[in-house]
Amino acid sequence: MLIGVPKEIKTREYRVGLVPGGVQALTSRGHTVLVEKGAGIGSGVPDEAYVQAGAQIVSNAKEVWTRAEMIVKVKEPVETEYGLMQDGQTIYTYFHLAAVPSLAKALLDKRVSAVAYETIQTDDGQLPLLKPMSEVAGRMAVQVGAVQLEKSNGGKGVLLSGVPGVRRGKVVILGGGVVGANAAKLASGMGAETVVLDVNVNRLAYLDDIFGSRIQPIYSDAVQIAKYARDADVLVGGVLIPGARAPKLVSEKLISQMSEGSVVVDVAVDQGGCIETCRPTTHDNPTYTVHGVIHYCVANMPGAVAQTSTFALTNTTIAYGVKLADLGVVEAVKRDRALALGINTFNGHCTYKAVAEALELPYTPLDKALSTRR
Repeated sequence: MLIGVPKEIKTREYRVGLVPGGVQALTSRGHTVLVEKGAGIGSGVPDEAYVQAGAQIVSNAKEVWTRAEMIVKVKEPVETEYGLMQDGQTIYTYFHLAAVPSLAKALLDKRVSAVAYETIQTDDGQLPLLKPMSEVAGRMAVQVGAVQLEKSNGGKGVLLSGVPGVRRGKVVILGGGVVGANAAKLASGMGAETVVLDVNVNRLAYLDDIFGSRIQPIYSDAVQIAKYARDADVLVGGVLIPGARAPKLVSEKLISQMSEGSVVVDVAVDQGGCIETCRPTTHDNPTYTVHGVIHYCVANMPGAVAQTSTFALTNTTIAYGVKLADLGVVEAVKRDRALALGINTFNGHCTYKAVAEALELPYTPLDKALSTRR
C-alpha cells in the first residue's frame, strides 16, 4: 500500500502521524511511505531520519494526498484539506466528527474510509489510541490552569500548592477517566486540594484506592457539580462519551457564580465541550473570559508538547496502521472488532451511531456499509 504522511497544518500543531520507527515497520513489509518535507520537524524528527527508515520525502501536501491510498495524520483534516481528499481514500487520524459537521459531509461526499483513533475500542471498553493523548491533556490541564491562575495572566493569584499558613488552591475535575486520573495525579502531586467527580462508583473506588487521602472522590450529580465548581480555583472538564458530543455539565449560570479569576480548562472541547461557555481556541489565542472566569479551551493541547505526544501516540497507532496497510480497510475491520469500531464513515455512509445521532445523519451499520463497496 502507498501511505502518505502530510504535515499537520492546524494552528501550532507540531505532532506528526508517523515516526521513523513506524515508517520502518511499514516499509519492511513492502509498503511505500511518502512523508511531506518538514512534517516531523516540530516533533524533533528531521527528514533524514525518515529517509534512513525507508520513506520518500515529497515537497508538498498535494502530492502526498493525491498519491496515497491511506493518509496517516494526527488531527482531523481542516477545511483547506477537504479538497485534497481523494475519492475512496482511507484516512487514519483523530476526527471528533460530532463537533465538525462540515468535515463529516466532506468525508461522506468523498466516500472516505474514516478510521478514527478516538473510537477504536477494545472488548474491555478501553480506548487505546485516545488514552496517550488523554494522559498528556489531563496533566497539561492542571499545568496550564496553574499558569492562568497567576495574576499577571488575569487569574486570582493563587498558588495551587499554597504555602504554610495559606490555603492551597482547589482543583475540581469533572470525570474520573484517563483525563481525570492524570489531572488528579498532577494536581495532588502539586499539593492542591483535589476533587474528582464521576458517575461510576467503581471508578471512584478505584481512584480512592490509588490516591487515598490525596483526593476527594465525589459521586457526580447536578447538585454536587454546582457545589464544588463554585469554589474551584481550577475547573477541569474531562468527560467523554466515545464518538458523541460531550454532555453539558456546567451551565453559564454556574460559571457566573464562580469567583473572578478562576480558571476553566475544558479538555472535552474536541467533542463540543462539557462546559456551556466553552468554545474552541488555539495555542495562539488560548484563553478568553466569561463572567470573570478564564477559559482555556485549546482543541489540540498535546500539540504543545509535540515530542512527548508524537511518540506516545504513534506507539499505539502503528499496530493498527500496519494491519490496515497489510490487509486493506475491509479485511482489517472484518478481522479486528476494535478496529471496526474506529470506522466512522465508509463509502458514503456514516457507520458510527453516536456520530450519526449527534449530526442527525442517517446511520448505516458497518457490515451493511461494507457490502456496498464494489
